[in-house]
Amino acid sequence: MKTYSAKPSEVERKWLLIDAEDVVLGRLAVIIANLLRGKHKPTYTPHIDCGDNVIVINAEKVKLTGRKLTDKLFFWHTGYPGGIKNRSMGQILEGKNPERVIEKAVQRMVPKGPLGRAQLKKLRVYPGPAHPHEAQQPETFDVAALNPKNKRSA
Repeated sequence: MKTYSAKPSEVERKWLLIDAEDVVLGRLAVIIANLLRGKHKPTYTPHIDCGDNVIVINAEKVKLTGRKLTDKLFFWHTGYPGGIKNRSMGQILEGKNPERVIEKAVQRMVPKGPLGRAQLKKLRVYPGPAHPHEAQQPETFDVAALNPKNKRSA
């Protein structure tokens, strides 16, 4: 018996719509990363981009467990002396680009390199419920129903 290896021309991509409202961030990011990589398909091949296109809506309503909203800090340096800055997860979610929280969580879960960058191009995250991909007829993928731990109400 020979091992099947998918070719890029044989890959069929679907469009999936995920609602991130009240879903725990880390659990959501793992599921999105697996969908982007194609690990849910029987034709998964590690060196081929065989994942689906993923649309995430309501990114600003994602939930975090524990005290991560206030205690989880992200640091960066401006390049000037004494220029270290930080921002908490709560400040990012309430700020101008709350969709970056999901984008960065998924980015850190896909492979580094050209393959991971190609897979990340198939991720589209929107802070509100509206998205411009109605023409692609995305299928809804209910992350909250997969496991009771995926959804937090408080």
